[in-house]
Amino acid sequence: MISGFWGVFLYLILLFCHRKQSLKLSRLCKFCDVRATSCMGVKSCKVECGITSICPDKQDVCVSIWRKMDDNITFDTFCHNPAHMLHGLVLEDHNNSKCEMKEVKGRGSQFFICSCSEDECNENIFFTLDSQVVEIILVSLVPLLVMAVIVITSFYCYRVYRQRKASSRCKRGPPDFSDARAIIIDDEGSDSSSTHANNLNHNMELLPIELDVLVGKGRFAEVYKAKLKQGCSVSEEQGFETVAIKIFPYEEYASWKNEKEIFSDADLRHDNVLHFLTAEERKVQRQYWLITAYHPRGNLQEFLIHHVISWHDLWMLGRSLALGVAHLHSDHTTCGRYKVAIAHRDIKSSNILVKNDLTCCLCDFGLALRLDNTLSVDELANSGQVGTARYMAPEVLESRINLENIESFKQADVYSMALVLWEIISRCNAIGEVKEYEPPFGNLRENPCVESMKDSVLRDRGRPEIPNSWINHTGIQVVCASIDECWDHDPEARLTAQCVAERFYDMEYLDKLSGRSDSEEKLPEEISTGDKK
Repeated sequence: MISGFWGVFLYLILLFCHRKQSLKLSRLCKFCDVRATSCMGVKSCKVECGITSICPDKQDVCVSIWRKMDDNITFDTFCHNPAHMLHGLVLEDHNNSKCEMKEVKGRGSQFFICSCSEDECNENIFFTLDSQVVEIILVSLVPLLVMAVIVITSFYCYRVYRQRKASSRCKRGPPDFSDARAIIIDDEGSDSSSTHANNLNHNMELLPIELDVLVGKGRFAEVYKAKLKQGCSVSEEQGFETVAIKIFPYEEYASWKNEKEIFSDADLRHDNVLHFLTAEERKVQRQYWLITAYHPRGNLQEFLIHHVISWHDLWMLGRSLALGVAHLHSDHTTCGRYKVAIAHRDIKSSNILVKNDLTCCLCDFGLALRLDNTLSVDELANSGQVGTARYMAPEVLESRINLENIESFKQADVYSMALVLWEIISRCNAIGEVKEYEPPFGNLRENPCVESMKDSVLRDRGRPEIPNSWINHTGIQVVCASIDECWDHDPEARLTAQCVAERFYDMEYLDKLSGRSDSEEKLPEEISTGDKK
């Protein structure tokens, strides 16, 4: 009996130890993605990050990356599993209790990285290379430094030449407006989840969310205004009490998956792209959710239907739309890192959201395409004729887009952007008499088919009318000229979104000269009293 008692006692001890181990919490780390910093990379620094996040995996460690490219210095703090490579590197120092920076060469910029295994240990970082060692290295590398100066000077002159050449082409045309709403998703195969890029919820539990009202309905999903219940870490840390939930039924998994893959790219983050929070698979409801920031002003089409805008508002909307599209199309981030360009493929006023400061943000990436250079012509061809017929470019309508050149997909986006710009101008009081809102090609039925659009756009070479009264205003005259180049029948003749954005910047002086009183009189109190940039 005694031996049986001790056997049971030993079993209970082992069971307790096992459960204690299994209840071990994931590590807490600072998690702020890329943030500008004043840290000069000397001695020790404290990262300017107020977000502490629970790592998604128990094996994750805390990581900090310090970069300096020209005058741009940034910190990147996050969680990472040391069993996997990061930026092609193995985290050999992940067992350290302190985050001690080590420099990595050959990155095109100053690049320091450290990892550690204590809670929030990536907040205080230490640069171990002392000044004396730096001086010795600099003295020994003087000949190489001289050569580097020569190379950099040559490269700088080459870049100036390229930029001047691009600017001379850019001066041919105007910009474009737009705003959007977006929602993001989760990794394949998880029960409830969050993507590893821009999301805030790094736990594997479903967020406590209370759906409020239906605010939109599309081909593949419904969008709800919702509230994060009190006590939710996302709500407390980030201030997101009200969010937007895009709900896909199980049958629309492919659409959900495509948006997930687009939004899971951390380099997509931009002021003029809908802010993604997290994504979840709700198996009980048989639904897939994308959770994003909520913008109460709604989409651009609804906004234009109910409001007449001023020149200042037009400039804000148009500039932000062009910046958002330019960011999607660019193959580099604002920090200079390489990123995969994205074609939206369904730009229209109802897929653009209006933020409280009257800037736009792009949303609804269900048809978006990552323009990866590794994609074959067959893979691009399989993407099909997609989008909304009213906003389709001529080459898309006749299924003759040039699959040999991925720039063709960007050119089709620019055509659609031009139509949205036209919509914005049509509701601006700077043109004189403002008529009721009408979509592009308003003479056609509500949802024209592809064949009807072929007749108007291809056979008749039709475009929305630009009355003479619109060009009496200097700024709108420039925008109209740009629109005319953006919807050119020849895709190669169209401006780039970046070109349009630069033209809006060139018109900033006109915006400063024009008062805001017209806008404040025309728009409701909720808009005229809102923050404006």
